[in-house]
Amino acid sequence: MSKVIGIDLGTTNSCVAVMEGGEPVVIANAEGSRTTPSVVAFQKDGTRIVGQVAKRQAVANPDRTVISIKREMGSDYKVKIDDKAYSPQEISAMILSKLKADAEAYLGTKVTDAVITCPAYFTDSQRQATKDAGKIAGLNVLRIINEPTAAALAYGLDKEKENSKVMIYDLGGGTFDVSILEISDGVFEVLATNGNNRLGGDDFDKRLMDYMVDEFKKSHGVDLSKDKMAMQRLKEAAEKAKIELSGMTSTSVSLPFISMTDAGPAHLEMDITRQKFEALISDLVDKTAEPMRLAMKDAGLSYNDLDKVILVGGSTRVPAVVEKVKQISGKEPFKGINPDECVAIGA
Repeated sequence: MSKVIGIDLGTTNSCVAVMEGGEPVVIANAEGSRTTPSVVAFQKDGTRIVGQVAKRQAVANPDRTVISIKREMGSDYKVKIDDKAYSPQEISAMILSKLKADAEAYLGTKVTDAVITCPAYFTDSQRQATKDAGKIAGLNVLRIINEPTAAALAYGLDKEKENSKVMIYDLGGGTFDVSILEISDGVFEVLATNGNNRLGGDDFDKRLMDYMVDEFKKSHGVDLSKDKMAMQRLKEAAEKAKIELSGMTSTSVSLPFISMTDAGPAHLEMDITRQKFEALISDLVDKTAEPMRLAMKDAGLSYNDLDKVILVGGSTRVPAVVEKVKQISGKEPFKGINPDECVAIGA
C-alpha cells in the first residue's frame, strides 16, 4: 500500500506532508527546507528550475520566471516563455512534480496518491484545474480539500465534542483568506469566506524594499530600483529583515557593494526598527479587518459566538498581525502549530 501525501499548494510557498506511524510529518525538500517556493523559472538553455533556486534568480530574470501562478488557476491565462505557452495547470504541475519527487526521495518509494488543498472560495473550475495539475504531475488526486478545513483538522478541531465555530485567519505570502467554519460531529461546514487575493507577506517585503530604496536615494543619490541585481538582493534582505523583526525589536540590513557611483562603490547599511516596519505596513494589516467583518456578517455571527480564532500562514508570525486579530476579535488567537505547515499537516 503506497503512501498518500498531503500537499498545500500555495501562492508563494508550498508544503508536503505524509502520515508516518499515525502522525503527519512534514517532508523537507532536496534543499533541506520544509517549504518550497511556488516559483518556476526557465533558463536560457530551456532547463526548468523550481523552488528556492528559481526564487533566487527571480528578480534578475523576471521575464522567464513565473510566480504566484495560483492566482490564474481555472482561467485561460497562458504563460509565454520563448515560443511556448504554458497553462496555469502545467506550471502548477511543475511545482507539484518537485514536491512529489522530494516526497519520493524521503520515503524511498514511488508516490502516486495525494490530497491537495485549495482556498475555500475556489470555484469548481479552479478546483478542477488544481486536480488537472496533479494529474499532469503524475499524481492521483484523491480529493481536493479546503485550506481552512485542513488547518482546522491539523488542530484536531474535528475531535471536539460539542458544536463549535471557529475563524481561520490565513495570511500567506501572496493572499489573505478568512473563513468561518462550523464543526459538529466531525463534519465541517464553511459558513462564510472572504479575503483579498492580492495581500500578503510579499507586500510587506515590498514596503521594506521601497523604504530602503528611498533612504538610499536620499543618502547616495542613486536609484536602486533600476538595477535588477540590486533589487534581487534588496528583496532577499527585506524578507530576512521582516522575519527577524518578528523576533526582535530592531534589525540591521547590510548590503556591501550594492551599487557603483562616481565616487566608487556604495554600500547600503541601515537599521530598521520593528516600530518603523509596523508603520510601513500598518495600512496593509488594517486591510485584513474588512474581510473579517464581512465574513462574520455573512455568517451572521458576532465574535462572542466564536470558540476559537486560528492563525495560518507565515505572515501571521508578524506581531502587528497577531495584535490586530486580537484587537478586532477580542480573542487570543491560536498559533500552536507552525503556521507554514498546518495546512499540509491537515491534508
